[in-house]
Amino acid sequence: MVVRLDGERLHVSGEKAAVDRAVAVLEQMLIAAQRGALVTPDDVALATRGVAEGRTIPPTLFVTSRGKEIRPKTAGQRAFVESIEANTLSFGIGPAGTGKTFLAIVMAVRALKAREVSRIVLSRPAVEAGEKLGFLPGDFKEKVDPYLRPLYDALGEMLEDGTLAKYLERGTIEVAPLAYMRGRTLADAYVILDEAQNATREQLKMFLTRLGPNAKMIVTGDDTQVDLPRGQQSGLRDVDALFGDVDDIGVVHLSETDVVRHPLVAKIVRAYARLLG
Repeated sequence: MVVRLDGERLHVSGEKAAVDRAVAVLEQMLIAAQRGALVTPDDVALATRGVAEGRTIPPTLFVTSRGKEIRPKTAGQRAFVESIEANTLSFGIGPAGTGKTFLAIVMAVRALKAREVSRIVLSRPAVEAGEKLGFLPGDFKEKVDPYLRPLYDALGEMLEDGTLAKYLERGTIEVAPLAYMRGRTLADAYVILDEAQNATREQLKMFLTRLGPNAKMIVTGDDTQVDLPRGQQSGLRDVDALFGDVDDIGVVHLSETDVVRHPLVAKIVRAYARLLG
């Protein structure tokens, strides 16, 4: 197949099946651009996969101030978003690179912007919050910030620096270690627990029972990457047995086919899956 640009015209030639697929991808990219999206090479690669699987571009969830259009890009991501929309509590479980954390934060920011909730609470376990943190310089906030940095990074993709700083200063967005959740009732909020595979059974129970009125909870994690000390059981591994058939709770499992980082990440995930069984 040959693709040639002639002024403002794009010519595609080759075998009919290949040309039809290429045209379908180009049409999807045109639709995305017309919606105001900044089309990236990753978008092209994912659209190509979608065309091969008979899928079209799903609805846009959010458009950032930089013009980046955010939408679920795989079947697993769409299922995760649909679960969040339909349920009060949703679990997204899957390997690195599947967009679990990012999509959860997208949904939270979208709800905040739409005034469906008054705040966002983001949390992560600080799995080395015992002895090792004591050797790090600074106060407690400075010690735990490295564990929370991925959450700040995801927020930074969604919000301008000034807006994010304002939300953090006012407490409209709170980013805190899991230990800070004990004893609280989290109401009128989107509440997200990331890296939940590093929460013990007791910690996960504590977190889930913080749920208050007009709140949604999203729990994300990768149950193949548990960093807990030997002898401690990850609470994430109980989720299917405990909540698989409970009304208003959604459990979505993503796989290497949902990886949206560099294509090599999916190959790495598959390689380790074969090694570890």
